[in-house]
Formats: sequence, structure tokens, C-alpha cells
Amino acid sequence: MITNDFAPGSPCWLDLGAPDVRAAASFYGAVLGWDYRSMGEGEDMEGGMFQKDGRTVAGLGRLTEEGARPAWMIYYSVTDADATTAAVERAGGTVRVPPRDLDEWGRMAQYDDPLGGQFAVWQPGTTKGVDLVDKPGSLSWTELYTSDAAASKEFYGEVLGWRFSDMDLPGGGGTYSMITPAGLPEERMHGGVMELPAEHLGLAHGRPYWHPVFNVTDCDAAVARVTENGGSIQMGPETAEGVGRMAVCLDPSTADFVVLTPAEG
Repeated sequence: MITNDFAPGSPCWLDLGAPDVRAAASFYGAVLGWDYRSMGEGEDMEGGMFQKDGRTVAGLGRLTEEGARPAWMIYYSVTDADATTAAVERAGGTVRVPPRDLDEWGRMAQYDDPLGGQFAVWQPGTTKGVDLVDKPGSLSWTELYTSDAAASKEFYGEVLGWRFSDMDLPGGGGTYSMITPAGLPEERMHGGVMELPAEHLGLAHGRPYWHPVFNVTDCDAAVARVTENGGSIQMGPETAEGVGRMAVCLDPSTADFVVLTPAEG
């Protein structure tokens, strides 16, 4: 589970890079019940915060990187962004955005893992992370789709200190590796790694990619809102025993995310 104590190695923030900020704000407002708070003024919104019941759940910004696809970026908490950057480079990753301070809020950096999967880290200052997690309308899990799970686990284990526990998927669907931050018990698992053939990673042209899983009270109703508001469904809804009912969704700009109604108990 994700908590907002944001222990090192755990997800603490996420933001969406969208080609149309206003359209993205409208879509996620309809699907997840989020309010959008612009950080700018006037009609030309460049970015801001998503909130649920007055509590920040994610960020939103205009996608400006040439050739980049609309996508969610997940940030993991670290105690030293510069030391993490050195670890990324030693482990074969690439620095996309070198460590930099964002006023007094904290220090961030963004990377590519050795296979091209993009992720980020956050060294907290006055801001530790989002305000709401693991509740309806907020982040409850993170997931990496990769063509080489073993290589991905080696990299992230070295860089972020993660431990992994493997489980066989039903029906011969392969192995799913669950992620636990270093030094924490398994009930603090916050994500998973799923190996897929490169041809099934078309959203990122064969490269790995991370996506967020959002808790919702009714998966099927959320799926209906996705399609009613211009999004589409990649998979589901389907029920996974002991996990819950879920669907893999695309917003109108094809940024991917998952909605999950957790199993009871």
C-alpha cells in the first residue's frame, strides 16, 4: 500500500504531461472527480494541481518536449537526489533532467532506465509529496511494463534499494514482481513489474513505461466515464482474485493509467 509518510524509495508525487492542459483537466475531472487549480493566470493554462476534496493528488503540465508522448511521470522519494543521480549513471541509466531545486519545495531529477523507461525522484523540502493516497480518486499503486523484468529489477534495486517478490499470474500469464521499499515490511508494497514482449509496448515504441493505478469506488462506472469523455480502454474491466476489479485506460491524448476497485478484506 502507498502511504503519505513517503519513506525513501516509495512513490510520493506524479504529474501528467499533456498537449492540452484544459482538455486534460476536464477529462480527469469527469473521470476521477478531480478539481484543477491552475498555477498561472488567464486562459493559457500551462500547469497546476489536481485536487480531490481539497487535497492535492497530482500535478498537470503542458507537454513541451519535442517528440515526447503524453504520459504520467511518477516520482519516488529519495534522501539525496544528487547521490541517486550518480547511482543511476553507475547502473547504466540516463539523466534526462539533472537535479535542480524547485524553490523551497524540494529537489527533483528525471531519468531513463537502461531500457528507456522514464521515472523521476523527489528530495523533499517543505513539500513531501501529494496529500492524498490509497483512497478513492488517488494513487494506490505504480506499475512498470518492461520487456526485460530481470534487467529492470537489477537496475531499480541498485538505484532505489527496492526488494522484489515474485508471484505467478493465473492462466500461465507470466510472473508479476511486487516492489517493496528497502527496510519496510511487505505490506508496504507500492508497485509491480510486469514483463511483456516489446511488440506489446507500442505506447512507448517498445520501450518500458510506468503508469499510475488510481483507486476508484466502482471500476465499471469509471470505465464508462473514460469512454464517455473521449478516452479508451486497453484492457478490462476484469477481476483479479485478491486484488480487485481493474481496467487499463487511455485518456484522449493516449496517456495510460489504471483504475482499480480494490478487493474487500
